[in-house]
Amino acid sequence: MSDTSHGFGRVLVAIYAVFALAASARSIVQLATKADEAPFAYSMSAFAGVVYVVATIALARSLRGLALLTISIELVGVLVTGVLSLVDDSLFPDQTVWSGFGEGYGFVPLVLPLVGLWWLRRTTSSGQS
Repeated sequence: MSDTSHGFGRVLVAIYAVFALAASARSIVQLATKADEAPFAYSMSAFAGVVYVVATIALARSLRGLALLTISIELVGVLVTGVLSLVDDSLFPDQTVWSGFGEGYGFVPLVLPLVGLWWLRRTTSSGQS
């Protein structure tokens, strides 16, 4: 995997770090102050936060296998949560990072794993270590 200390890899790690902080902080506040209002939604926010934290660490430390796993989980999570939030909006009475395919975050949560997977594939196929 390409070095993440410069260039696009550094930008990708920074974006993941922002989402790790935002999703984790939001879920902590939601669970601490109003968990009974939307327990499933807020638990999904917490899960998303953990996924973003692990993906950030994996990308920053060039742990390709772990990065691939967590970014794949992220993609499945945003797709499944997005569909669930459209099919049964009672599961998501309040927005989460992945509900509505990340519409509350400008759909970045939907695009980010696609970019992350593209970057992992590109850096592996280009022969960089």
